[in-house]
Amino acid sequence: MYAITIPEPGGPEALVWAEVPDPVPGEGEVLVEVAASAVNRADLLQRQGFYDPPAGSSAYPGLECSGRIAALGPGVSGWSVGDEVCALLTGGGYAEKVVVPAGQLLPVPGGVDLVTAASLPESTSTVWSNVFMIAHLRPGETLLLHGGASGIGTMAIQLAKAVGARVAVTAGSPQKLARCAELGADILIDYNEQDFVQELRKATDGTGADVILDIIGAKYLDRNVKALAVNGRLAIIGMQGGVKGELNLSALMRKRAAITATTLRARPLGEKAAIVAAVREHVWPLISTGRVRPVVDRVVPMAQAAEAHRALDAGDHVGKILLTTTA
Repeated sequence: MYAITIPEPGGPEALVWAEVPDPVPGEGEVLVEVAASAVNRADLLQRQGFYDPPAGSSAYPGLECSGRIAALGPGVSGWSVGDEVCALLTGGGYAEKVVVPAGQLLPVPGGVDLVTAASLPESTSTVWSNVFMIAHLRPGETLLLHGGASGIGTMAIQLAKAVGARVAVTAGSPQKLARCAELGADILIDYNEQDFVQELRKATDGTGADVILDIIGAKYLDRNVKALAVNGRLAIIGMQGGVKGELNLSALMRKRAAITATTLRARPLGEKAAIVAAVREHVWPLISTGRVRPVVDRVVPMAQAAEAHRALDAGDHVGKILLTTTA
C-alpha cells in the first residue's frame, strides 16, 4: 500500500507519499481500506517532530479515517467484511489501509457519505468526552468555545445547542463568526478586536461561562479563569498558546471552579472504547437525523497532504480538511 511517511521532521514538504508494507490485524483488530482521513493539529506537530506516536502504534500520521472493513482479526465480532465504517485512530490514517481496534470503530451514520464520515471520529470523541462526560455541560448553561470555526468548534457548537446550552465562541474574523452563527452560536467574539472576558461578562450579565473548551492553553489560562462562572469548569485540550502559565488559585477557589486537561491519542484502549460507545449512543442519532452535521472545508488528495497541512497552518478554513485516497 501507499502511505504518507515522514522520513525527517520538518515543514509540509516533509510529508512523503511512499510505498510501505500492508498492516495486518491482530487480536481484536480490523483492517480498514481507507476512503478518507482528516487533518488535525496533532498531525502538524507529529510532522514537525514534536508529537511522536505512542509506542506500538502506526508511525504514519492520521488520527481518524473512514473506509470499508477489508479483514477481521481474531476475536472480532459484530462487524463484517465490507461494512462502511469510520474510526478513531492512534495513528496511521494517512494511508490506503489501517489497522483499528474494534472498539474504536463506528458505523457511518445515516445521511453522511463515506468520505465525509472521516471528519467525525476525532471531533465527536473530543467534544463529547470533554464537554459532556468530564465537564458535564447541562441545558441552560453557557459554553465558551475558543476557535469556534475549527473542526472541534463547529462540532461543539452544534452538540451544545442540541442539549439546550447557550454557546459563546471566539474566532479571528467576521466571516468565521458568521459561520459559527449559522451553526447556532449565540455570542460572537472576534479575538483580534475584542476581549473575550469582557464580552462574555456583558452577554451573561456578569455571570461568565459554566464550561470553557480551550485549545490555546497557557496564553489564555488566567483569562479563562476570570471568564468562568461560579462552579465553572475549564477543559483544556490544546496548547497552541504555550504550555506554562500562572494560575491564580485564590480566584479559582473563590469560584469553586475546576480545571481539567486531557489528550485523546494516548488514552488506554478501554477508555477510548468507552468514549466511542458514548458517541455512538448520544451523538450518532443527532447526526443521522440532521440535527448535527459534519462541516468540511475542503477535500484534498492524500498524496497532496502537504497542501492540506499548509491550509491548516494558514488558519483560513472552517471545519475539517479531509484527505481522500480516491480523489
